[in-house]
Amino acid sequence: MVTSEKREPGRSRTAPTSSALFRRVLGEARPYWPHIGAIFVVSMLSTPLALLAPIPLKIVVDNVIVAKPLPDVIDAILPASATHSSSSLLVAAVILLVGIALLQHLQLLATNVLGAYTGERILLNFRGRLFRHAQRLSLGFHDTKGTAHSVYRIQYDGPAIHYLAIDATVPLLTSALTVVAMIVVVFRIDWQLALVALAVSPGLFWLSRAYQQPLRRRYRTLGELETQSLGVVQEVLSAVRVVKAFGAEDREQQRFLTYSGAGMWARIRLAWFEGGLGLLLGLTTAVGSALVLFIGVRHVQSGSISLGELLIVMAYLSQLYTPLQTISSKFADVQGSLSSAERAFGLLDAHQDVEDSVNGVSVNRVKGAVAYRNVSFGYERDRPVLKGITFVVPAGTQVGIAGTTGAGKSTIVSLLTRFYDPTEGHILLDGVDLRDYRLADLRNQFSIVLQDPLLFSTTIAENIAYAKPEATEAEIIAAASAANAHDFVTALPDGYHTQVGERGMRLSGGERQRISLARAFLKDAPILILDEPTSSVDVKTEEVIMDAMQRLMRNRTTFMIAHRLSTLEMCDLRLQVENGQLVTIAAIDWATGHLVDGMRERPANQLAKYEGQLCQTLGQPGLSRMT
Repeated sequence: MVTSEKREPGRSRTAPTSSALFRRVLGEARPYWPHIGAIFVVSMLSTPLALLAPIPLKIVVDNVIVAKPLPDVIDAILPASATHSSSSLLVAAVILLVGIALLQHLQLLATNVLGAYTGERILLNFRGRLFRHAQRLSLGFHDTKGTAHSVYRIQYDGPAIHYLAIDATVPLLTSALTVVAMIVVVFRIDWQLALVALAVSPGLFWLSRAYQQPLRRRYRTLGELETQSLGVVQEVLSAVRVVKAFGAEDREQQRFLTYSGAGMWARIRLAWFEGGLGLLLGLTTAVGSALVLFIGVRHVQSGSISLGELLIVMAYLSQLYTPLQTISSKFADVQGSLSSAERAFGLLDAHQDVEDSVNGVSVNRVKGAVAYRNVSFGYERDRPVLKGITFVVPAGTQVGIAGTTGAGKSTIVSLLTRFYDPTEGHILLDGVDLRDYRLADLRNQFSIVLQDPLLFSTTIAENIAYAKPEATEAEIIAAASAANAHDFVTALPDGYHTQVGERGMRLSGGERQRISLARAFLKDAPILILDEPTSSVDVKTEEVIMDAMQRLMRNRTTFMIAHRLSTLEMCDLRLQVENGQLVTIAAIDWATGHLVDGMRERPANQLAKYEGQLCQTLGQPGLSRMT
């Protein structure tokens, strides 16, 4: 949910009430309300079947053993051939018992199948929404929370909506109606026994209410501990090479066991707490059953009711207490699912720091003129990373960004792609503020090649085509050739169909980088970002990659980040960044690799004085329209 409210990623809110969460779950299930209605109708068949279940026993006791006349209703239903003797009546009672049991199981089968289908469809849609929203959340959210936070909410908290919408709601409604039906029948047999049976109901509901919030708190704590445990697994397996290199397997094993052990004890305490609730519920219903049995036997002895009627009352009583216990225990079980739903909705409600403009400017292909105007930014509000950055880049200019580690080089280009938004100032693209573009259109203007190229666990061809899924085989090969990747790809046993493994680790660093460059060639975006593209390869491979990059940079606005100044020799403009500030700007003659006369290492704060000279030197029109 995107709101105008500004808050830190993942900031906690007041916990919603159980009723508010239930209403929201039902809102998520709205498209499947007809399915839930059908499940409810089928489930309701259990009530008349439950009422019929004790009838065969009553017939056997009162009408076969004691030989009392059949009640008029039963006599009218059974065929005449089944009532002319006690033997035939016994056979009819046995057949009726089997028939009712068969109908009960068929009803249960239909309920389970319909419930599974509807619940899984609701869950699939809900997980899809969670996953889509998690992808759209800002990098600041994921940097703060970590990957495991979102994974746990999508994969483990998401199923709570299935339980609450189907496995809890339908049985609760069915049990409530069953209780009403059982009370009516027992009242018609013996109103005193009915009152005694109902006397324990307030105690059951009071126990459920008393345990509700403590259970929910315990489930919430358990969920957080399990998220931390999952985080250790995800972190270690993602960095398994580093773990092995430092021989840290035992240390990481202990870290995992620490978090998992805390989760284990939380589950044990939760089981003890839930077991205590079950014990109290069971004891309460046992007291009620004992009172009914005691008083019922007295009524049989006094002749108020028959033995068969007492047996049917006791049978109905067990079926009365079963849904009462179901309702009470469901209130307890529901707390775990409500806690999960609360966390899942928390992810869904997480604020998008980078918001898409409602009436954003749509653009197909920009020219590539860029201007930073007094831009400041910090990942945390009290720790600025960039301070007052101001510079202009004419369209088609190759810009080199140099500086020490942590100076803010990568942050500058991260703001350009709107991975983050500036806390102060403006960034213009072709004279339009980045925040005024449609986000999808804006990001479609960039091709990015990172220091550590990330490939997906699929084929080389699919990795190249990630930039353009509809690309033909000829386009993929052409892009690979332009990136100097075609020769090594065709030398592989499976060529372009070679599986690269997780994160592309079956290929060398240089090979992965060339696949990443091929992806950028295929996208053919007007602006190119190269973030330390050759820092992790050898000199020979660097020459091959630099050759491909020179072709890729042609006629594109390019931002290249590098530690080595030699890597930036092909650039027209060089920015020097230190401690989050732009300290110098220099124009470079591409032909000679030397600083242009009159443009040597100008202080960044004098930009306005030489902007026109810079544009003239680089052979670009003025940028006055961008100011």
